[in-house]
Amino acid sequence: MAICLKVSWNWRFQIAVFRATQLLCFSAVISELMNQKVAAWTYHYSANSYSWNVSRMFCQRFYTDLVAIQNKKEIAHLNDVIPRYHSYYWIGIRKINNVWTWVGTKKNLTKEAENWADNEPNNKQNNQDCVEIYIKGTLEPGKWNDEPCGKKKRALCYTVSCQEMSCSKQGECIETIGNYTCSCHPGFYGPECEYAIQCPPLKTPEQGSMNCLHSAEEFQYQSSCHFGCEEGFALVGTEEVQCMASGEWTAPAPVCKVVQCQLLEAPSKGTMDCVHPLATFAFGSSCKFECQPGYQMRGLDTLRCISPGHWTAPLPVCEDIVCDPLESPVHGSMDCSPSSRGFQYNTNCSFHCAEGFMLRGAKTAQCSDLGQWTMPAPICQALQCQDLPAPDKARMKCSHPFGAFNYQSACSFTCEEGFLLVGASILRCLATGNWSALPPECQAITCAPLLSPQNGTMTCVQPLGDSGYISTCQFICDEGFSLSGPESLDCIPSGHWTGSPPTCEAIRCPTLSAPKQGHLDCSGVHGEFSVGSTCRFSCNMGFTLNGSKVVECTASGRWTAPPPTCKGVKSAPTLEMRCPALITPEQGTMSCRHHLGTFGLNTTCYFGCKTGFTLTGDSSLRCGPSGQWTAVTPACRAVKCAELHVIMPIVMNCSNPWGNFSYGSTCTFHCPEDHILNGSARSACQENGHWSTIMPTCQAGPLTVQEALTYFGGAVASTTGLVIGGTLLALLRKRFRQKDDGKSPLNPQSHLGTYGVFTNAAFDPTP
Repeated sequence: MAICLKVSWNWRFQIAVFRATQLLCFSAVISELMNQKVAAWTYHYSANSYSWNVSRMFCQRFYTDLVAIQNKKEIAHLNDVIPRYHSYYWIGIRKINNVWTWVGTKKNLTKEAENWADNEPNNKQNNQDCVEIYIKGTLEPGKWNDEPCGKKKRALCYTVSCQEMSCSKQGECIETIGNYTCSCHPGFYGPECEYAIQCPPLKTPEQGSMNCLHSAEEFQYQSSCHFGCEEGFALVGTEEVQCMASGEWTAPAPVCKVVQCQLLEAPSKGTMDCVHPLATFAFGSSCKFECQPGYQMRGLDTLRCISPGHWTAPLPVCEDIVCDPLESPVHGSMDCSPSSRGFQYNTNCSFHCAEGFMLRGAKTAQCSDLGQWTMPAPICQALQCQDLPAPDKARMKCSHPFGAFNYQSACSFTCEEGFLLVGASILRCLATGNWSALPPECQAITCAPLLSPQNGTMTCVQPLGDSGYISTCQFICDEGFSLSGPESLDCIPSGHWTGSPPTCEAIRCPTLSAPKQGHLDCSGVHGEFSVGSTCRFSCNMGFTLNGSKVVECTASGRWTAPPPTCKGVKSAPTLEMRCPALITPEQGTMSCRHHLGTFGLNTTCYFGCKTGFTLTGDSSLRCGPSGQWTAVTPACRAVKCAELHVIMPIVMNCSNPWGNFSYGSTCTFHCPEDHILNGSARSACQENGHWSTIMPTCQAGPLTVQEALTYFGGAVASTTGLVIGGTLLALLRKRFRQKDDGKSPLNPQSHLGTYGVFTNAAFDPTP
């Protein structure tokens, strides 16, 4: 055994000599181990103390890993042969994810394998994640204690005796103290599990084949053999067998037997001649058939037995000479004699057609001695009516069950938008070859002429002439007049306008009343307080007029000035009078003109509403001398749309932010699974009081191609987009690895123990 010395010369020279010396020491230990031919589980320990992580690096660098204790016997052995050290030794157990784990095997510590000292582990409740062993401890020798991983202790290492090729890779290598044993897998035996169980040799079956796969030698454990047969032979037995661990095959070897076909007999009124090369009516047999004079053969005259065990065709029969069966012509009838003999030789058949059809071909046919008819069977052809052209401005749709414009053809007519059908809407081709009526005509739809409203004008767009279909008329009132009724009318297919013509009514200003201690005198051409009306104010004796003497109702619906007041000559007016503060109505606007201070005397406030809302109440309020407003504050109400009525089986869901079927309401529609939605799936109440789309319907059954295109086209036009979402599921895995750069200078010192080989080495973890 080499002796390792430490030197104290110049530090650079010292390091070089020191490392060379350690290599010589390490080589001497390896050489001596090889000379002694030691192949056993051996234990080792470091001369110096390190943290748990550095201790493991030491063991993995020189040996296998920190010691992994398997049983109580091994603990007793370690406690006997390892020298006592005051801070004890690290072993290969560590808490990982809060579970005590053997780091070398990555297996959890079982309850049966625990060897904790009393009140352990974690009696201090303070990150004690690594384990030490009390080698020759004074109180509990060989017991375990958990400690913080940063403490310094000696490393207790081991070297495995099981190698990759131990037990020939055909058994489990079990470590023992100083040696190992092999537990062979099923089908293998021997000290190193080097031998496989042998099965009896197999032979290729006659008229067959055998294909075997062997793991090593022929017909041993895990060998498998696949059998097949030549064409015309069938396998009797198992198609594939395997050599089991018991030394027996999973089944006996199969055999190949010739395929057998069904027995045949000569047909009535005929003969049969057969050849059997292998066996009677077996694979390869062939039989030839002939019929007696006066009969003909139906079927093949030669049959062969093929490999699946079937004849190439059914057994033929010998029949009387007959012609091919005839059938009555479509839309006609057939009469044959003699009827009791079928369609045999000399049978005569005559043909007739139903009403509306005419015979095309021979009226009679006869079955000849060659088994053929003298004439082909005729057909019944439908009578034809004159071709129909589509009338002007009309659409024609026809069905032709027996050909274009033939008997029972039917044509329906509809007029283009804006035109009315005059005449029969459906024509049918009769059995006489004539149509049931004359073709109809399409006449333009017109509505009653409209007149411009009094005090207003009318402007019309008439693409199809005066008051014709799709004509649109717009109405505008003169200044000072407001429209009462629809702003426009359309001429619809029924020949009526969409509503009654509107009227122009004079714009009214707020009602005026005589001031206290005063008088009011008004005059107007279009009615009291209407546009153009003039009102004059005066006060009683002893009062003076405060404000405009004369006001006029303007086209905006407002007076040219607020109403005046009458005040006593000796009373001085106060500027401190106020009306209650006004609040802008919800969904509305308010604009105020303050004359004598905020919401003071004669303050006038004007109100309006946002799009989709209408004003309920007076559009303007004025602060009067009494300190009160001329009216209550108006409100803005949402424009109402027509109420939607659900027709089964459609289902409707609505959201109504401003009231049922009001501006901003949105309704969605859907149908049951066996119905298709025909129309838009969504409609919204607009600011003009009309729905954005008409109410859809539910159509039962599948759509035709044209209906599907129409439906989906409408659906795309009425929706804002289709979003297809999906989710992507990612699997994340975290791995924790301890890195070892392998550059640490290692300083081994070796000693022999009394059992196996023990190494006491110093280890420097610094690079």
